[in-house]
Amino acid sequence: MVNRSSALESNYSVGHNPTNNESRLQLSEIKNLHLTQVAAWSDSINTVGSNLSKHLNFKEYALPNKAIENNSVVMMRIEPLKWWIVGSEVPTLSSNEGTTLDLSHSYTHLEISGPSDTLFLNRHLPLDLRDKYFPVNSVASSAIHHVSVKLWRSDSGYHLFIPRGFALSLWEIFLETASQFGCEIK
Repeated sequence: MVNRSSALESNYSVGHNPTNNESRLQLSEIKNLHLTQVAAWSDSINTVGSNLSKHLNFKEYALPNKAIENNSVVMMRIEPLKWWIVGSEVPTLSSNEGTTLDLSHSYTHLEISGPSDTLFLNRHLPLDLRDKYFPVNSVASSAIHHVSVKLWRSDSGYHLFIPRGFALSLWEIFLETASQFGCEIK
């Protein structure tokens, strides 16, 4: 796998930036993202979904706005006819079924966790992130400062996928917001 340079490299300092000596938020970049978009035609959605889930060792495919995870592989249904696969190769589709697109170089993947993760994200996203409305393995498309982002909530926290060209400017905004919570950059 190709090692990609980080879009955040110029402003990424690992360490603690605590407020009152307590870090209530952890921010980290997940490097070397392996992200493939799979788009199916409407008449082949079930076939493509079933074949993908078999290939990835899932019992079923991810439903709209949901994710499923198996070890280090994630299958997210980001649109009615599209999945994002993180961490695995995908089988080649026939042109009658759909198409695949490698987005690995196009996005920066951040993980946001800690006791204040939801409160932090609510400063930037117009989504109701309470457990009742956005439980674990929920997926949403939204925007932060007019930049389209994808959000997935996992057991370990939130995963934010930001277009690479906007990653540094959003990162700087996040660092400013994170300072009020006490933050650790991992």
